Amino acid sequence: MKNSRPYDDYLQEKLKNPEEAIAYLNVHLEDNEPDSEQLFLMALRDVAKAYGVAQIAEKSELGRESLYKALSENGNPKLTTLRSLLKAMGLKLSVSTYEKTEKKSGKKNPKNKAA
Repeated sequence: MKNSRPYDDYLQEKLKNPEEAIAYLNVHLEDNEPDSEQLFLMALRDVAKAYGVAQIAEKSELGRESLYKALSENGNPKLTTLRSLLKAMGLKLSVSTYEKTEKKSGKKNPKNKAA
């Protein structure tokens, strides 16, 4: 029987790739479910673990405890914290129109439906 790796190990390995990390974060950012903020924080935590929380804390100059608090289940990071965290991982925030997002994901925005 073939040995399998735990999912967390697999996920952490995949998220070390910046393109995978970007896709993972964007999927969670585009989610419109009631718990989408918590899901995005969870995704951000996963990516931070993949990159190494201690290294990110050092690069972002946030302090390890502050970083853990911001990424905790009850965390509510400020925009400046989020930007510092992403920058330490070599990532950045971006904004696009719904149309651009729709073309990439194949989803349609219900507000743009013709009557």
